[in-house]
Amino acid sequence: MLSAAEWRPLAEAHAARVDAFVEPHLARRADQVKHPVHDFLFTYYSHRPAQLRRWHPGYGVALEDAVEHAGLKGYGPPSLVEEGAQRPSRDLVAVTEEYVASQRPLVGRLHALLVATAGRAPQFGCFGLHEWAMVHRSAEHGTRHDWPLRLGPEGTDAVVESHRVGCSHFDAFRFFTPTARPLNTLQPGRDDRADFEQPGCLHAGMDLYKHAFRLSPMIPSDLVADCFELARDIRVLDMRAAPYDLADLGFEPVRIETPEGKATYVEAQRGFAERGAPLRARLVTECERLLAVAAQNS
Repeated sequence: MLSAAEWRPLAEAHAARVDAFVEPHLARRADQVKHPVHDFLFTYYSHRPAQLRRWHPGYGVALEDAVEHAGLKGYGPPSLVEEGAQRPSRDLVAVTEEYVASQRPLVGRLHALLVATAGRAPQFGCFGLHEWAMVHRSAEHGTRHDWPLRLGPEGTDAVVESHRVGCSHFDAFRFFTPTARPLNTLQPGRDDRADFEQPGCLHAGMDLYKHAFRLSPMIPSDLVADCFELARDIRVLDMRAAPYDLADLGFEPVRIETPEGKATYVEAQRGFAERGAPLRARLVTECERLLAVAAQNS
């Protein structure tokens, strides 16, 4: 159990931590200004800024005088106030065992995907070509962002067609243009992510944020924020290595069409895989804890 004096500073610190990212996004949104790099985590993923700012202690912690949590999905009176005592109280709220049990199918799916991903050797030979494949034959299909292509349409097409494209991540592959899809050596599908996902993939690293917020409020918000920060850093590399010319936004390109650019990309990709591994392990541990609770209450 955490008293109000204990948990409120934690909640304020969490909000201040993520506000460094949330506030600039909200300001851009108010001004109707789009940013192809920093807005991605707020527009592609379904977790709203207000949800990211909201602090949760995770299952197993009761909060005193937490009126703002009492009405949130998943919360209710705690089953146990202290060990051996059955004393539900109006001024104590916690994520309930019933809610955890109701989320068992989701937690089970995420656990299986995370374990399968962690069990594979990371692959570092994709060179970020997924973003290039999304604008292959742009003269026919258009582009995903309103920014010029660094090498122009024909130069971009030449990069895609002269490289081996081996994207293992379905949520990147599904945005390939029709002419680029057959060029991919893998054909990942919506329902077989666990058969393809591997820990060297930048998008698999970014998706740790998605897995974390889908487990909210059952897991601590610091883990969600850790995954968000990793995803934000990965997105920067993802777009620096993309075919777009983002120099006006201050992003120096990683020229993956050159040997030097490939080496730079792989080095950064290895670093993100190393950063993601302990976060993935923490999510696996949280899933296993929640599955044990769900099994006891099913």
